[in-house]
Amino acid sequence: MLFDKKTFRLIVSNQGSSKENMATDESLLKNYENNDLPILRLYTWDNDSLTIGISQNIESYDFLENQKEKVAKRITGGGILFHGHDISYSLIIPTDILSTLSIKKSYEYICQFLLNFYKNLGLNVCYAKDNEKIQLSKSEFCQVGFEAYDILVNGKKIGGNAQRRTKKAIFQHGSIPLVATKSNNFDERYGISLEDIGIKLDSKDAINQIIEAFRTTFNVMLKEEKLKNKEIDLKNNLLKEKYDYSNESIK
Repeated sequence: MLFDKKTFRLIVSNQGSSKENMATDESLLKNYENNDLPILRLYTWDNDSLTIGISQNIESYDFLENQKEKVAKRITGGGILFHGHDISYSLIIPTDILSTLSIKKSYEYICQFLLNFYKNLGLNVCYAKDNEKIQLSKSEFCQVGFEAYDILVNGKKIGGNAQRRTKKAIFQHGSIPLVATKSNNFDERYGISLEDIGIKLDSKDAINQIIEAFRTTFNVMLKEEKLKNKEIDLKNNLLKEKYDYSNESIK
């Protein structure tokens, strides 16, 4: 195992807005140095938060025009992703740890802990590529399209994952939907949640189970820490200089 017996820095963040969460992700990645511990971060969202991919333009979607205060750009690609009913993880690891794997194989390796998390709940899970009934496809809504290493629960997509790479690190984040959305009718743009398939799990229990799945899947040690001062400072600067969309469009 490539992560075997390594120590990871564990950060469990308080619930935050889309801007706060994305600024934190970006700060952690930009502050990451070659000799730092790899990082696993878990976090939740304010209700009705949204994120869009790095190459997306909010003005392409009329229904987002009046929701700028709830929208932030991810540092990864993809389309629109709705939050507030989910837990997300971010993972930052040195590039050399997975240097023997292709990008696709790195997804397959990393997402093992998510497969095990769902399996531990008694669910039938697999990657989209391994279900012959699924046709891989793109969509402007993250939960509608299918990428090869999206995770299927009982044949339906749940959550999703995306990567960004720098010279120093591989960054990956993804979503684990816990509760059904407010709408009485299923909205495919939100995707399914654990509650939709009969599993009720609050965020505290889910975080604990995700942590345990990560620890046991990769045989690692987890050292819980808070954000460092330099990470907080950069996060706050990003919130002011990059993630404040009040006077401009999110382009």
